[in-house]
Amino acid sequence: MKALVFERNLPRFAASRVASVFGSGRGAGIGPLQFLDALPPEVPGDDWFHLRPLLSGICGSDLATLDGRSSRYFEDIVSFPFIPGHEVVGVLDDGGVDHAGTALPPGARAVVEPVLGCAPRHIQPPCPQCGAGHYGLCEYLAFGDLSPGLQTGFCADTGGGWSAAGLVAHTSQLHSVPEQFTDEDAVIVEPTACAVHAALSGGIEPDDTVAVVGAGTLGLATIAALHHLVRPTTACTVVAGAKHPHQRRVAESLGADTVVPPDQLARAVRRQAGSLVLAGRLTGGADVVFDCVGSSESLTQSLAMVRPRGRVVVVGMPAKVSVDLAPLWHRELTLIGAYAYGTESGASPTGERRTFEMAIDLVAEADLGSLVSAAYPLDRYEEAIVHAGAAGRRGAVKVVFDLRHRKGPKR
Repeated sequence: MKALVFERNLPRFAASRVASVFGSGRGAGIGPLQFLDALPPEVPGDDWFHLRPLLSGICGSDLATLDGRSSRYFEDIVSFPFIPGHEVVGVLDDGGVDHAGTALPPGARAVVEPVLGCAPRHIQPPCPQCGAGHYGLCEYLAFGDLSPGLQTGFCADTGGGWSAAGLVAHTSQLHSVPEQFTDEDAVIVEPTACAVHAALSGGIEPDDTVAVVGAGTLGLATIAALHHLVRPTTACTVVAGAKHPHQRRVAESLGADTVVPPDQLARAVRRQAGSLVLAGRLTGGADVVFDCVGSSESLTQSLAMVRPRGRVVVVGMPAKVSVDLAPLWHRELTLIGAYAYGTESGASPTGERRTFEMAIDLVAEADLGSLVSAAYPLDRYEEAIVHAGAAGRRGAVKVVFDLRHRKGPKR
């Protein structure tokens, strides 16, 4: 069986970085990613199960890694060689047990909550973050019974979704897929969970003006989360910047009140907030800005259009950015990171709910499976990765690998 394996190879790493200058994903065929024979990984314990991938997404963090542009911050919490793919829906051919302790029969579909916290690592007692339900913030990412790895898809021991040989998942990572879900619905659950966590991290208050920078998968899912989970209790106004026409149409359909090209976003926020302009920035601005890109340009834009003592939520993964932080200091802004998911406080009558369960509900309510735009077989990985790197320009949102033995791409 074949898999896409990312090896530690500095010359190939440098080659992919050079190629990425001509477009994200352009170095897939010459970089550290190799199409190799692979065996299914061994289960690390009785509470782990084999999962055969059906669909596996290509996300922005995957592209940054393949382009050689991810931050060196991650070096000590990744182990090589690893098989990428953390947005995964698959089949438990031999059955399994989900995060709630429910037995799943052979042939059941499941999505993977990929963070590798204390439970998958068999660490007891858990670290304070895992003990509080913040699994994405685990303090022991390089310890326990697994090699270092912040998530499935970045750990040598677990395998990943870009593999016909399958991967292994701990019981705490497994979420049953509703019967009515398509595979496309299921594969979008993981990025939707990121968006749910981000939307609930913004501290949005009644009648706030909210700006969303970026309209890729994360940006569009964040708009949906704001519309369905935050707006009912806050009546907030959502203003979004989207570069491409299809992104603007989808953003409006998901609940954004105003959608404009990125270079018009500050003007739209100014009109909504009643601000003035001083030296290229707003005197007032949005109460909360969600940066769903994570680049130097997007962070600079976000800091320039948030009001004094406002909040900027960084949703897109920043790498090696260069940003003037004078506005952060001068305007007493709050910069908030929103990574992954876990347990959300105040999200249910009992006070807490798993982010993934909320994401499953949101996918159904907002029809987010429709964001899946193209699916490629694994052996056409170079085409798939280039397509993902140019998704917006090519009229797509989410590009996935299809391991269901279909000929592709499916559009």
